[in-house]
Amino acid sequence: MCRITFNGVFLLMVLQIFLVATTTGDETCESDRKMEEQCRLHNYKTVKPLLDYFRQVRNEIEQSETKEKQISELNSDLMEKYHEIVRIHETFKKEADLLNEYKNKVIKGENDLQLCQNKVDKSESEINSLKEQLTDKSTNLENCQVQLKSLNSRLIEKDENIKRLSENIKNNTEHQKTLELELEKSNSILVKHEKDIQLCRSEMNKLNTTSENIREEQKKIQLKLKESETKLIDKVKENQLCQSELDILSPTTCIPFGNNPGVHQLNVSGIGLFNVLCDSQLAGPGWIVIQQRVGGNESFDRDWATYRKGFGSFESDFFLGLEKIHRITSLQRFELYIHLVEMDGRTLNARYDDFKISDEDNGYALSLGKFNATIIKDKMRVSENMKFTTFDRDNDNDDDANCAVKFESGWWYDYCFYCHYNTPIPCLWDDWYGILNEVKMLIRPKGAMKK
Repeated sequence: MCRITFNGVFLLMVLQIFLVATTTGDETCESDRKMEEQCRLHNYKTVKPLLDYFRQVRNEIEQSETKEKQISELNSDLMEKYHEIVRIHETFKKEADLLNEYKNKVIKGENDLQLCQNKVDKSESEINSLKEQLTDKSTNLENCQVQLKSLNSRLIEKDENIKRLSENIKNNTEHQKTLELELEKSNSILVKHEKDIQLCRSEMNKLNTTSENIREEQKKIQLKLKESETKLIDKVKENQLCQSELDILSPTTCIPFGNNPGVHQLNVSGIGLFNVLCDSQLAGPGWIVIQQRVGGNESFDRDWATYRKGFGSFESDFFLGLEKIHRITSLQRFELYIHLVEMDGRTLNARYDDFKISDEDNGYALSLGKFNATIIKDKMRVSENMKFTTFDRDNDNDDDANCAVKFESGWWYDYCFYCHYNTPIPCLWDDWYGILNEVKMLIRPKGAMKK
């Protein structure tokens, strides 16, 4: 603005100088007309730059006025914008206050939400814990239900077996009573025939002192005697058949099943009915397998009560039971057959002719009898008269250790030196140190198959 004013003043001064110069020039030129054109030319050359400048200044003044007008318009617009900005600022300030209020409410809400989230997390943790407990209880309940179903099915099966066995026992008992009555009847007839024979013999003795006529009577009596003896023999055979039928109905050994090996029931006094494994392949028919270790599926590291009762499966490893072996061997004389197979496949066997064990009060002490074997030495002799030992009942002669614990099996231990048929660990056997691949112990009535 100051520049425009200055330019205007300057322009007025130049205009005044131009007028003075023109006046002076006119006065000079009047005296000399000839010089008029030169003066005009001189004046034109002198004033022309000023005129050009004047035009330029005038244009600039016009432009400055235009710009001032534009600036004024811009200033008015700027003021409007300023007022609008002030209004917007006040609006923003109010909204900022509201926003701060909302922020405080949001922060408070977030704090409340965090408290609620903590409560929810705690509740979820408690719910998850309860779910896990419920899952465990459900699993236990399912297992119990499965076991209960299995037990119920086994119980039903056992009830059916008991019912069937009871019917068989009842039928066998009735049949046995019938046979016993027939046997008593046959015995009475036999006694009567024996009396008749004695009477006949006494009469023969009397008739020997008489005449030849009496001898003829004697011949007749002899014929009657022969007939009576024939009948007596027939009755004895009949009695033997009855006795064999009784043995079949209530067997105490595997002899009746000589041609039919496998699992059968024995009826032994003091125990009743129980299953045994009969063998007819290793050493002839009629053997009861009392111990078998062939598969390695059964642990023989058992307590006294388990060895007393017996354990295992007839299809793999088992021990018949000390009480059953005692009851069986107390009925008559039994022989023991031992079958061993080494790791290289070599087979060893041994026999003892009078095997038995005592009752529980005497520790199921072992008796063997005479020894007979192929290849193997009499290694069981050290166990004769020894009581049975388990990890919970130490009856061996070793003061430093329980042999059942050392060898991980029950046996008739003397000292912890030689191997024993129930042990699964490597030890001294015969004249070598190793493991037996297969072991079987079998018993049979002595001389039973020679009858």
